[in-house]
Amino acid sequence: MNVSPVLRRYNALDLYVTLVVATGAACAVVVLGTGFETLDQFLDPELALFALCALVGELVPLKVHTRGSEGEVTTSTCFALALMLAGGPAVGMAGLLVASILADTINRKPVKKIAFNAAQYAISVSAASLLLIFTDVPETGGPLPFGPEDLIPILGVAGIFFVVNSALVSTVVALAQGVIKLGRYLANDLFFQASTAGLLLGLSPVVVLAAEFSLPALLLLLLPFLAVHRGGRAAIAKEHQSLHDALTGLPNRTLFRDRIEQAITAGRRADVASAVMLIDLDHFKEINDTLGHHAGDRLLEEVAKRLQASLGAQDTVARLGGDEFGVLLPALRRPGDANVVARQLLAGLREPFSIEGLTLEVDASIGMACHPAHGTGVESLIQRADIAMYSAKEAGGGHAMFEPRLDRFSPRRLSLAGGLRQAIQNGEITLFFQPKAELDTGAVVGVEALARWEHPRLGLVGPSEFVPIAEQTGLIAPLTSYVLDSALRQVREWKDAGLELSVAVNLSARSFLDTQLAVEIPRLLERTGVEARLLELEITESMLMLDPARAKL
Repeated sequence: MNVSPVLRRYNALDLYVTLVVATGAACAVVVLGTGFETLDQFLDPELALFALCALVGELVPLKVHTRGSEGEVTTSTCFALALMLAGGPAVGMAGLLVASILADTINRKPVKKIAFNAAQYAISVSAASLLLIFTDVPETGGPLPFGPEDLIPILGVAGIFFVVNSALVSTVVALAQGVIKLGRYLANDLFFQASTAGLLLGLSPVVVLAAEFSLPALLLLLLPFLAVHRGGRAAIAKEHQSLHDALTGLPNRTLFRDRIEQAITAGRRADVASAVMLIDLDHFKEINDTLGHHAGDRLLEEVAKRLQASLGAQDTVARLGGDEFGVLLPALRRPGDANVVARQLLAGLREPFSIEGLTLEVDASIGMACHPAHGTGVESLIQRADIAMYSAKEAGGGHAMFEPRLDRFSPRRLSLAGGLRQAIQNGEITLFFQPKAELDTGAVVGVEALARWEHPRLGLVGPSEFVPIAEQTGLIAPLTSYVLDSALRQVREWKDAGLELSVAVNLSARSFLDTQLAVEIPRLLERTGVEARLLELEITESMLMLDPARAKL
């Protein structure tokens, strides 16, 4: 019988947790049983204060950030080790177990987590106690529980406690996340913990010495803890700002790509499909230009809230820039489920928005690509979702799943984009002229210029392919100038031969909005000696709607 990777993962996790809990219970019985008579030391104000600090440390973990990793560190282990140094292993064990169980119960953690946390602490204390019993710590009858000669063994005790504790916790996290390379994960996490929790453990002897000097002196030790806490919060806040959109608070493009990478990795382990969606709001520019950027920002904030409300807790919605959003569905039962989610998102967005007293209706286009059916990498999934989104937009809104036929021109587009600049410079853009005749007389009164690219390898390429590329690559201005110049030169040649014909040239949307065009056309007319009445510029209704205010002029 075949067992799924997910089932195997949870079987391994449950087995590991069971073994740790059983071992921890045995360790607690042995240590507490052999040192039961020492537990009355909790009546000592010094040890009682250590126990209280251990509880506070469990309840209020410190936020830390190291080399791109963030997490929480409990200071309870520092005071638990101080309890061991001042009162012995049983005292340290009792103080830490009570703090852990009480804190987890107050935080309403599941029983399994409460048991595991207590058990891994019991194992860590027991392992550290094996070295402690070979020392005279804690010393009885002396002014201090340890002397200078005991510092190296104490560091060894702290080291054993730290390594065992970190290994137990890192292993359960790795099993829960389905990490395959457990050794590498443990090494990376050990480094992170060593630079945070490991350093705090080194304060344990200082805690004991400070308490022996004066219990109020322990307040001075709050300063380094406060510094770690404030520094960690500041680093996490800075990291959050670098990975989230300032307007909506959503993950930005960088974090979105990272989440996709994580979903791909998890999907390979558990054999689970995921989906990447790109969402583009339709006609957002008109809303932004008409009502102003403030209203546009408010609309984007409301769109972000609706997208989040339509998704599950495990899903990610990100703002990628402008009016473009991204959605990651990390775990799908089948790729077709993405279509259901897309319809839900569109339904939510099509509900009217109330912005500054105005009711606005918004539509969107959604493109989708699934892993592993449509790509196995972040770039390929985003690119193919983008292709599907433009397909949905061309179809008039709605949503579209990527299909190979939609990408049939992608290698061709790459080839065209790479050679367009050189084609303009080498004169590979050729004009064909379609005559325009009067219906009454049949006389030819003008021509329409039709641009074609005579590609040396791909043959004759139409403007529907290379004009969008020119717009995207910033070559539309030199292309328009080249076409106008070629058309006017031909009109000049015909006029010199005694044939006066007007020429009509189509303008792309980007050229129509280019303010330099008003300067470029008179210059070309003057250079070719053609009268302005012989040049016609053709634009479409959809082009006018891109900028209604300018069209009125």
